[in-house]
Amino acid sequence: MLSFDPEHYPYPSERTAVYGRHGMACTSVPLGAQIGVDVMKAGGNAVDAAVAMAAAMPLLEPTGNGLGSDCFALVWMEGEKKLYGLNASGVAPAALSARLVRTLGFEEMPKTGWLPTMVPGAPGGWAELNGRFGTKPLSELFAPAAAYAREGVPVPVNVARQWRRDALRIRAAMQAAPAPHAYWWKSFMKADGSPYGAGELFRWEEYAQTLEELAATGCESFYRGGLMEQMTAFSRQTGGYFCQEDFKSYHPQWVEPITAGYRGYTVCEIPPNGHGITVLMALNILKGMELPSERECAGTYHRLIEAIKLAFADTRTYVADPRYMRTRVEDLLSEEYAARRRALIGERALEPQAGDPSCGGTIYLCTADRWGNMVSFIQSNYTTFGAGVAVPGTGISLQNRGANFSLDEGSDNCLAGGKKSYHTIIPGFLLRDGEAVGPFGVMGAFMQPQGHVQVVVNTIDYHMNPQTCLDAPRFQWTGGKKVQVERQVPAGVIRELAAMGHEVEVVDERINMGRGQIIWRTDNGLLIGGTEPRCDGAAVAW
Repeated sequence: MLSFDPEHYPYPSERTAVYGRHGMACTSVPLGAQIGVDVMKAGGNAVDAAVAMAAAMPLLEPTGNGLGSDCFALVWMEGEKKLYGLNASGVAPAALSARLVRTLGFEEMPKTGWLPTMVPGAPGGWAELNGRFGTKPLSELFAPAAAYAREGVPVPVNVARQWRRDALRIRAAMQAAPAPHAYWWKSFMKADGSPYGAGELFRWEEYAQTLEELAATGCESFYRGGLMEQMTAFSRQTGGYFCQEDFKSYHPQWVEPITAGYRGYTVCEIPPNGHGITVLMALNILKGMELPSERECAGTYHRLIEAIKLAFADTRTYVADPRYMRTRVEDLLSEEYAARRRALIGERALEPQAGDPSCGGTIYLCTADRWGNMVSFIQSNYTTFGAGVAVPGTGISLQNRGANFSLDEGSDNCLAGGKKSYHTIIPGFLLRDGEAVGPFGVMGAFMQPQGHVQVVVNTIDYHMNPQTCLDAPRFQWTGGKKVQVERQVPAGVIRELAAMGHEVEVVDERINMGRGQIIWRTDNGLLIGGTEPRCDGAAVAW
C-alpha cells in the first residue's frame, strides 16, 4: 500500500490558465466546480450552476460556509446586457441590542455562541436566484449535493487544515458554554473527538434531508416553516435570541451594483452593507496615479498599500446597513474625494485616518455558460466554522456575521435588532464598454477588498492572464503601518518598503492571503479561467 503525507508539498509547482467554449465553473473545491459544469452540460444556465454549487459547498467546504450562511451575487444576463445584484445578508434578532451585549460583560462582539448569529440569508438567496433567472427546479439542482452527503465526500487538503485549526477555537467555546456548541461538535467531529483529515470521508445525512426539504418548499421551510421552527426552538432552549418573526419577516434584496471606472474598464461591486465600496474607493485613488512599469517593485506595492489603507479607514468608519448610513455612497465614490485622499500619499507610509467624504472565512464561486450569462457568487460563515452553533437534526450550522457589529452607540454600524451588520463578503465583476469581461472574487474576511484591488491592477495595469493574476504574490494591510507580505515578494522589495516606514511582516501561511477565482471572456468568444493556488481550487471547463 502506498504511504504518503497528503499535506506535504516541498516543491514549487505551476498552474496554467484554463480555456473553455461552452461553459466554465470555478471554486475552491474541485468537486464543487464539477457540479457546476455538470449542470450546464445538462442544459442549465450559469445561474443554475451557481445555485447547485452553492448548495454543495457547505458540505464540500464546511469550514467556509453552511446552510446558516449569508450570500451575495452579481448576475450578468447577456440577453439584457444587464448586471443584477443580490444582497442575501441576514439581520440581527429583534431581541438583541448593543446595550444588552455590554450588560453581559462584552466590550466588543464575540465570535462564538448565540450573540453573533444572525438570520441566515443564503437559502433565501438561492431561491431568489432560481426563481428569477434559473431554468431548472431546485430538486434537480440540490440532488448532487444530497447524493454526496449520503455517499460521503473526501475532505480536501486545505479544508482539513482549517478544520483542525478551528476545532480548537470551538472546543474552547464549548468548554465555556456547552449547550449551544455540543451539537456542533457532534456534527463536525469524528466519533473519537478528532477533526476530519485530508482524504477522509465526511458523510452528513441530516444535510441531505434538509436540502430535500428546502427543494420541496422553495426554501420557505427555512423562514416560514418546519426548519424555522426547529432553529427558533433550539435557540430558546440553549440561551439564544431568535424568535419566529425574525425569520418570517426576512427576505433577500435585489440591489443596484455600484461601479467605478478604472483605465477604460468598469469595476462592479455590491453596495453597502458590504465593503465592496472599499475596492472602488482604492481604485479611484490609484487611477489618478502612474504605477511603475514593473509589478514586483516597492513603488507598486507602496502605492497599492497606501490607497487601500485610506479606503479602508473610511469604509470601516462609514459603511453599515444602508438604512443607517449617514454618509452617502456617492460622496465616498466622488472624484473630488478621491483626489483629496490621493494627495495624502507620499513616499512614506501613512498612519491612516478616516476623512470627511461629505460633498455638501467564506467560499467564492463563479460560472459562465454558452449563452454568455455569468455569475459572481460568494457565501460565508465569517470566521471558518462561524458561531460554532449547529441545530440538531437539520445540518444547519450558523454564521457569526454579527461579530462585525460595533457596540459604540455613536457608530452607524452599532448593533440593533433587525439590522444588517457591516459585511466582508464581496463578489466582483468587470465590464468594458457595457459588455461583460467576467466575474472575479477573492475570499478571506478583510483581505477581500485588498485581493480585489490586486486582481484588478494585475489584470489591467500589468496585463496578467487569470492564473498568473492569482499566482502573483500578495500583501495584506492589517492596521496602522502594518502590512503582511508573502515570502514570494522579492527580498529587495521588502527592504525598500521597510525603509519607507512600512512595518513589514513576512508570512508563510498563504491561505490567509485570500483565495480567488476568475473567469474572463476573450475577444474571440472563448472563456479563460484561473483558480487559487493557495487552496484546493479548480477551474473546470466545458
